[in-house]
Amino acid sequence: MSTSVEDWVERLGGQDGPDRYRRYALGSVGFLAVSEVGLWAVWVAQSGADALTLASVAVLGSVHAVLQFLLWRAALSHYLAVGPRPVGLTVAFTTVTLAMAALGCVLLSSGRIDDADLTSFTVWLLMFFAGPPMLALPPRVGMVFLAAVTVACLAGPVAAGLTGPPLGLALGGSVVMVPFMAVASRASGWSVLLIEQLAAARETQARLAVAEERLRFGRDLHDVLGRNLAVVALKSELAAQLARRGRPEAVEHMVEVQRIARESQREIRSVVRGYRTADLHTELAGARSVLEAAGIDCRIEYGPASRLPTDVQSALGWVVREGTTNVLRHAPGASRSTMSLRTAGPSEALLVMENDGVSDAEPGTGTGLAGLKERLAGLNGTLATEHDPGGFFRLTARVPWEDGE
Repeated sequence: MSTSVEDWVERLGGQDGPDRYRRYALGSVGFLAVSEVGLWAVWVAQSGADALTLASVAVLGSVHAVLQFLLWRAALSHYLAVGPRPVGLTVAFTTVTLAMAALGCVLLSSGRIDDADLTSFTVWLLMFFAGPPMLALPPRVGMVFLAAVTVACLAGPVAAGLTGPPLGLALGGSVVMVPFMAVASRASGWSVLLIEQLAAARETQARLAVAEERLRFGRDLHDVLGRNLAVVALKSELAAQLARRGRPEAVEHMVEVQRIARESQREIRSVVRGYRTADLHTELAGARSVLEAAGIDCRIEYGPASRLPTDVQSALGWVVREGTTNVLRHAPGASRSTMSLRTAGPSEALLVMENDGVSDAEPGTGTGLAGLKERLAGLNGTLATEHDPGGFFRLTARVPWEDGE
């Protein structure tokens, strides 16, 4: 989908949009209840029945409207899975509906109202009844239940003597309004549920974004500090040995340690700001400088480094960093190392890092290589390692790209 969860939530009015939409739905239900009271008031005003009849219809109509609102609210809560199924309210609402239908038939049979009065009475009654039970009950059960109540309410006027055009109008109005209100009820509940789910998805998305950023931050700190700390440890140990022998070169090594520490501080600040990217050419040159400072002969083949896209350079730059760190940490007897960047076919960049002097323990089993695999996976790239018993280690990274030349 091209429209994100945030877009939908913002269209609904920001983070409080779902709550607002639920209040709107309940407000619409309240409006229906008020409308029902108003229609019964109109019916009582235009009917020529006696005072007792009008009072009975007014009381039952008001009770019906109140139960309609209560059942709507309870049914919506159940539909959103935050409340039980309102069985009791459904039974009470249906009982009052059937009682009003029976009252209308009695009034027609006794001659207190005419055919036109009973027609409007029946259509309005079924129209306001159809919505809440359809939302309170499972769909199939609700359809059967509504059909049964509708047939019962229409059978009564026929038995009471309603015929001709008034009966046709009652049947036609009921056939139209009952399904309409039932479908509208389910659609309203579904729309509120959808908005609630969108809001929940937005919260989940936010939590995932925070977790992903934490992982990225931890991975970047590992990649930035891993090699530098290894170099600091190596040079500090070398400076200590030279100092014990009274050699002046110890000062130079400690100055280098100081420079690396300051560089690490700058890099950490860059990581915190989220702006740092690894430049491949710079990383290759820096790796050679570090390895040679550790007494390891380093050969580099730059290949298409300058032509690679920025994102590919950044990903492979992190591979160079981690590979260099692995040499310093896991290859105490290393004497030579090679880094070769070339193309594998017309659309793949291939970086191969090789070194000797690896200890018998499997190298690179920490979080560094796992983080590299995650970085490369984002570019549809792969990372593979080979460890020979003779102390030879190879790290191979493949990233697809297209040469613009």
